[in-house]
Amino acid sequence: MSQEPDHEALKAWSGLREAAARLDSDARLLTALRRLRRRLPGDEKFGDPLSTGGATTVAYVARGVSVLRPAERESVVGELSLTGLQLWQSLSEAAGRGRGDRDLALLFTDLVDFSTWVLAAGDTAAVELLVEVARAVEEPIEDRGGRIDKRLGDGLLASFLDVPSAVDAALDAQEALDQVEIDGYRPRMRAGVHWGRPRKLGGDYLGVDVSIAAAVGESARAGQVLVSAPALTQLEPLRERLRIGRRKRLRSQAAPRDLQVATVRRRAPTPAPEPTRPA
Repeated sequence: MSQEPDHEALKAWSGLREAAARLDSDARLLTALRRLRRRLPGDEKFGDPLSTGGATTVAYVARGVSVLRPAERESVVGELSLTGLQLWQSLSEAAGRGRGDRDLALLFTDLVDFSTWVLAAGDTAAVELLVEVARAVEEPIEDRGGRIDKRLGDGLLASFLDVPSAVDAALDAQEALDQVEIDGYRPRMRAGVHWGRPRKLGGDYLGVDVSIAAAVGESARAGQVLVSAPALTQLEPLRERLRIGRRKRLRSQAAPRDLQVATVRRRAPTPAPEPTRPA
């Protein structure tokens, strides 16, 4: 014998769901929560794909919250969940996890006038060139213990545990590029090295020091390796094999006004003395 549904219970349940949905979409609550997030420690925009990248627990949970939020409307429950995760992330960073817990040497490279050449050379030649450039540049970085953090088309950002390794990798890459030629075109690379503490966000490095490294690299000329003053300190003991140019102020809106930089290149090897002939 079939049991008929309790229409009163279903009606009450339906009304409860509608009331919960209205509460979850309440504009005043949403505004209050967003105002609260702006006042709380941490990233008030936490929850976007950039901030939830990576394999940390807080990023994993945040991705789940983002996926479960209703796509057709804004959600008070979702915003409240991200508010808690924002605080969690902030406390983790305050404990030294995620917000740049170590200083690194940052190497920024790109090709000079590459875009102009591509317009005449076409896509096929451009792809062939970029493959050869990647082989020439990335191998020295890995050999010197560096890690490639971003590939930027005709350039990249890499990180190292010390400045000499970053500078040697850049100089090695410049030498390797001398052997690259596509349809009579030889690529010219510029490079910048900066010592700082970048912010770790998901699987990526971001922040002021990354911007400074890019500014240093973009200020270099073709074939130059330009090094910021904070990084030059580690090169002083290596003056026997490295030639450090005169310091000058970096003129860039993306770097501190008082930041100084200098070019670095290898010294020519000292020729071996000629053997003396007996009288």
